[in-house]
Amino acid sequence: MLTWLQRDSLTFPSLDKALREPNGLLAAGGDLSAARLVAAYRHGCFPWYSEGQPLLWWSPDPRTVLPPQELHVSRSLAKLIRRGHFEVSFDRDFAGVIQGCAGPRDYADGTWITEPMQSAYLQLHEQGIAHSVEVWQNEQLVGGLYGLAMGQLFFGESMFSRTDNASKVGFATLVGKLCEWGFVLIDCQMPTQHLHSFGARPITRTAFADYLQRHLDQPNTADWLA
Repeated sequence: MLTWLQRDSLTFPSLDKALREPNGLLAAGGDLSAARLVAAYRHGCFPWYSEGQPLLWWSPDPRTVLPPQELHVSRSLAKLIRRGHFEVSFDRDFAGVIQGCAGPRDYADGTWITEPMQSAYLQLHEQGIAHSVEVWQNEQLVGGLYGLAMGQLFFGESMFSRTDNASKVGFATLVGKLCEWGFVLIDCQMPTQHLHSFGARPITRTAFADYLQRHLDQPNTADWLA
């Protein structure tokens, strides 16, 4: 039975209560307050819903992840990065990145990154929890991605491209930095061919929960504005 969250409580049901169909649906309701979002990610779930639906919280099994040290970069992408056609920055334009991620997609009629979702993650960015990667070409924002950094874990949320390979360059650059900064896992949530090409792979929900327990409160050396 699906659990409905109360606005006066940040408690989520145990992850083993998530439904098998649809895979990982854990709870509904609550709100998008910064405190609840942080509690959700620490617990092992994330919000995902379409406009007109109730707020839904998910913890899929298996979970798609990428240990930063296992990043695979194709020869063509490595060559493109070396050529320097793109400039990559961090936390320079979080609002621009999340708006780009919320933009129309060829394969979808709408977006799950609604205005309330954008406002919620902007608040997390102001608190130093959510971060963005910007990809620039001729001083124009042509791609990027955003997610949350907590302890030694990075929780990826969404990415976008306005020109070929922009998001790939941004993601590869981010993963390299996360390696340097002592991060041990990137949560990619759901599988895509795009992420699989970088080396992302599935792990069980139980294994993911173990990463949370061991690494959420460990220090990292990130300097997002360096």
